[in-house]
Amino acid sequence: MTETADILEELGPWQRPLRAQFPIIVANPELAYLDSAATAQKPRAVLEAVQHYLATSNANAGRGSYPWANATTAAVERAGDRVKEFLGDPAPDRSSVHFTSGTSEGLRTVARDWLAGLLTDGDEIVVPFADHEANLAPWLEVRELLERQGVKIRVRELPYQDSSGDYDPAALAASVGPRTRFVAATHVHHVYGVDMNVNRIRRVVGPEVPICLDAAQGVGHVPFSVAGLDVDFVVFSGHKALALPGTGAVWARGRRGPRLRPGGWAGTPNTVGIVSLAAALDWLDAAGTDRIEAWTVALAARLTDGLSQLGAYEVLGCRSSLAAGSEVQRRRSIVTFRHRAIPSRDLGFILYSHGFMVRSDGHCQAGAGDADGSVRVSLHVHNTSEEIEKLVGTLRSLQ
Repeated sequence: MTETADILEELGPWQRPLRAQFPIIVANPELAYLDSAATAQKPRAVLEAVQHYLATSNANAGRGSYPWANATTAAVERAGDRVKEFLGDPAPDRSSVHFTSGTSEGLRTVARDWLAGLLTDGDEIVVPFADHEANLAPWLEVRELLERQGVKIRVRELPYQDSSGDYDPAALAASVGPRTRFVAATHVHHVYGVDMNVNRIRRVVGPEVPICLDAAQGVGHVPFSVAGLDVDFVVFSGHKALALPGTGAVWARGRRGPRLRPGGWAGTPNTVGIVSLAAALDWLDAAGTDRIEAWTVALAARLTDGLSQLGAYEVLGCRSSLAAGSEVQRRRSIVTFRHRAIPSRDLGFILYSHGFMVRSDGHCQAGAGDADGSVRVSLHVHNTSEEIEKLVGTLRSLQ
């Protein structure tokens, strides 16, 4: 047996009971949900936690002194501590957690309420131009905001390796200088599915430059520890980590530069979303993100190995990984590809007619237009090897 098959066979007895905990998956056995990078399905424990909160202690946080309000305030505070714990925060007394509506708002919070006040005329920032649009637009907005105030900064592109979609640390070294004040990066790429190896960025930029990490495709999908990542901000969405839509978090280390203090009146927090996030992190810890990663990487490897045998398809990202036994890193839980003749949107409709729900468009990738559309398959613990085998067979029939 291949290594991939060994992993899937070994983890099968662990995975099957977890799949059974997703009501929407169990209720639709004829469908394969392959769009977890867009939003993840919710296990029963998360749905029950939400129902319990709404039925027993629903109130506003930080507003009242009666028991329901106190319970809600405590739940929000516990959720902040739970985020720190889940992220492996080595110094939780020094760091902070700020809840947002998701990754996009979280990155804009870092940009508007922290970075804009840090920069002066002539400073430079380095940001990704081919990652998710949400990790480019806020930094360009900062430049425009400062320009209106008479402060001119330079935005440099975080360089990529042409063949893999990964960052290029050697080229980055040429972009970093004495006026570099900030770097934005991504943990797992939302199109190429690769770990972007942020540790290499720290080694290039040195010990003093703050780094902000878009972890939307990392948190909840792979093991994650800020203790092993020398970054200053981690931003992620709850709905991609098995929680409800409309909630996310910004973890701020609080070591380089001023402390993050979101501006404006905070208003009512999304208490039910925050409760769902804490429940989702509990579920993920119990399931084991290390095994979730092993399972989804093995499924992705089975898909890429199948696609590598089909000449009608082009797989985006690192070509060297498209072989069984590849020595380069496998895609974490995301495989994106194109048919050489069928437009990607049409291919998405065709696949749905066969029971596969995939993403088929530009995937909100910065710098990519409609002409760059592709089909993205993104996996989670509820997906099965049978679904992947059926998908490969369907794609083969479309050659």
